[in-house]
Amino acid sequence: MNETVGKLYTDFPLELTVSVGRARPLIKDLIEAQKGTVLPLDARVDDPVMLYLGNKLVATGELVEMDGDQRGNLAVKLTTVSGLTESQNR
Repeated sequence: MNETVGKLYTDFPLELTVSVGRARPLIKDLIEAQKGTVLPLDARVDDPVMLYLGNKLVATGELVEMDGDQRGNLAVKLTTVSGLTESQNR
């Protein structure tokens, strides 16, 4: 692939899904849910989070709080990256 065509592909934004855990409520609990209802997750605050591109796990990380102008926002610090190579996408 020539450099110009490769650059076209690498400049597209992707949407990653960050999974912090799973909730397993009963159907009746969801029906009765209101604003303020808390759904417990099967994860702890310091557990690793999983990053998915579509349904493919591409990395893991840990949640961190941003500083400065972004203070209070969450971010993910990558701890492992699976990577996407051309051979995986064929």
